[in-house]
Amino acid sequence: MNTDFINNIGLTHYLVLAALLFMMGMAGVLLRRNVIVLLMSVELMLNSVNLTFIAFSKYLGILDGHIMVFFVMTIAAAEAAVGLALAVSIFKRFNEVNIRFFEHLKG
Repeated sequence: MNTDFINNIGLTHYLVLAALLFMMGMAGVLLRRNVIVLLMSVELMLNSVNLTFIAFSKYLGILDGHIMVFFVMTIAAAEAAVGLALAVSIFKRFNEVNIRFFEHLKG
């Protein structure tokens, strides 16, 4: 198997892929009303940021990007836990996970 194309992947390729992933996640956040899809879109945006950190870390030859990815993954796990808890709470109350039910969370 010829693997020369892997060595020809540059920083620009990673950044373009990360930008596409971020735009897809942003479109999901802005256009969808389902809480679960919203959380998945946020995860997609965080993973695009992780890809950017890793790409710069590889091409600059430093490990700072790897450490930042660790922190981003920690924040993403906490965000997912809180978001899913809110989604379960909303589902128990309204039997649906639509974002418009967050309007009822006002004090």
